[in-house]
Amino acid sequence: MKNLPIIALDFDSTEAVNQFLDQFNEPLFVKIGMELFYQTGPQLIASIKDRGHDIFLDLKLHDIPNTVGKAMEGLSKLNVDLVNVHAAGGSEMMKQALNGLQKHNPNIKLIAVTQLTSTTETMLHNEQNIQTSIEEAVLNYATLAQSSGLDGIVCSPLEAELVKQELGNDFLKVTPGIRPKDASSDDQKRITTPEDAKKLGSTHIVVGRPITKSENPVASYHKIKESWLG
Repeated sequence: MKNLPIIALDFDSTEAVNQFLDQFNEPLFVKIGMELFYQTGPQLIASIKDRGHDIFLDLKLHDIPNTVGKAMEGLSKLNVDLVNVHAAGGSEMMKQALNGLQKHNPNIKLIAVTQLTSTTETMLHNEQNIQTSIEEAVLNYATLAQSSGLDGIVCSPLEAELVKQELGNDFLKVTPGIRPKDASSDDQKRITTPEDAKKLGSTHIVVGRPITKSENPVASYHKIKESWLG
């Protein structure tokens, strides 16, 4: 799995994806989320793989353990590199997801979403009724994910350092909420620059609109890539 910035392909059609990817002549690591997958299905995955790119299939599965296990068994037949579930589904759900995934492709990495980067501490307290800090809530889910056999988590870069200290370097910390200096934060709340994310312990960063909405996506990607790889 490449250690490149993961580009979030937040498009709504195969045509838009191809127009974007045609601008690049190098291997990438891209993220296919719900917006794109639900409108294009598995067919797009094969064509992106044919281009030589790694794929993070970001569907955030969250249901009863049996349903998630069976769904993950289906996803394991797709040629992707990274998939995820919601840690809030619990340890049994995560274990079933891992079992389903390993039936066809044990090489796919499985990570768990802890708290979305759009979640604030006020939302955590008032809407989820979790009466701890964001950091404690993320670490709790991260510990549960690790004990369930998963490869890592999704968190904001602001929690990556704590997770690294408690759960080690090798436990993946995939962090959205990455914005270059002076970029708009959009609907993200807990954000950092690529340089700071690396210092804080992120193992992978996810970047969407600062690249896909840029007037020059290739130049914007290379700037972020240089900042990330140092």
